Amino acid sequence: MSERENNVQQFLDLIKKSRRGKFKIYIGMSAGVGKTYRMLQEAKALLNNGIDVKIGYIETHNRKETAALLEGLPVIPRRSLFYKGKELQELDIQAVINLRPEVVIIDELAHTNIEGSKNEKRWQDVLEILDAGINVISAVNIQHIESLNNEIKNITGVEVAERIPDKVLSLADEVVNIDLTVAELIARLREGKIYSEDKIQTALANFFKGEHILQLRELALKEVADQVVRQVETITQKSPGIKREKFLACIDSNETKARNVIRKTARLAGYYSGEWFVLYVQTPKEGVNKIALDKQRMLINNFKLATELGGTVIRVQNKNVATAIIEQAKKMKITTVCIGKPRISLMGVIFSTNLFNGLLRRLSMVDIDLVILT
Repeated sequence: MSERENNVQQFLDLIKKSRRGKFKIYIGMSAGVGKTYRMLQEAKALLNNGIDVKIGYIETHNRKETAALLEGLPVIPRRSLFYKGKELQELDIQAVINLRPEVVIIDELAHTNIEGSKNEKRWQDVLEILDAGINVISAVNIQHIESLNNEIKNITGVEVAERIPDKVLSLADEVVNIDLTVAELIARLREGKIYSEDKIQTALANFFKGEHILQLRELALKEVADQVVRQVETITQKSPGIKREKFLACIDSNETKARNVIRKTARLAGYYSGEWFVLYVQTPKEGVNKIALDKQRMLINNFKLATELGGTVIRVQNKNVATAIIEQAKKMKITTVCIGKPRISLMGVIFSTNLFNGLLRRLSMVDIDLVILT
């Protein structure tokens, strides 16, 4: 792309951004902290101030306090779909866009849409509505953030299936944490304000253990604080002369822990408001006909994950992995190379060719940092 074409594209991107709706996300450490309640309170306040606000989708979870707040607010009818013999309801994106309210409230950002819907995920619906110039207020729990998936599993023992890419959070103009102490949240649970009575003891014995909630609370507070830092970094990095960080995550087809390397690199890049890439070096022994189908599927899934998290995938062929890393790092002007620790096969490849020290030396010569991720 020529410099003139690049300038035109930048101007078009600026116009598109200025037309895009504003995006506010309420985030919490778990269900029951009051995200939906707060959104409805805000909707009431906006309505009382003459703002055209409508409810696109709210899930009350049969909580009386929440349902009471919904009364008197204009609700956009949901779209009905039949799935496996049952009539289910989803957010009606087209109805929202046709009505064009100034602000629309859309709950459950990480929700997976019913099969047959236009988009697979609700966050994709929200992005479409934002692109139409409509302001959106939404909510999500901390355990649904993609790059935190491993940490959440380590804390709770549960792998959360419904997740949103970190890029969705980065698109928000405002992220607000709804915070409660552990004691306050557990008290709400015991009082039946979160789940029905038959589910309370099970919740207390599993997800709502005090130590779990405390760690999730810390993650939520840190995520919102990091979001503020990222916004400041984004503004300051627009100043001339400030170096922008670029991260390169290196994986291969045998790397069963590659998802961890990808997620951690994404979080590093997000913290520094930098670009990041995933490099896969295909060696002669890793030709399409030479690696197992399950490893090929794993590789494709890892590429998809990287793309969803906002990274760019680079695939090259080279018989020497270390050399390929150096070449791509220099070509892409990478500031930090991220690799898995020695037990991951990529490191095994480097060690087996006795080039690890050479990799370190050559990276230091071109002023590139090396991060070994656990």
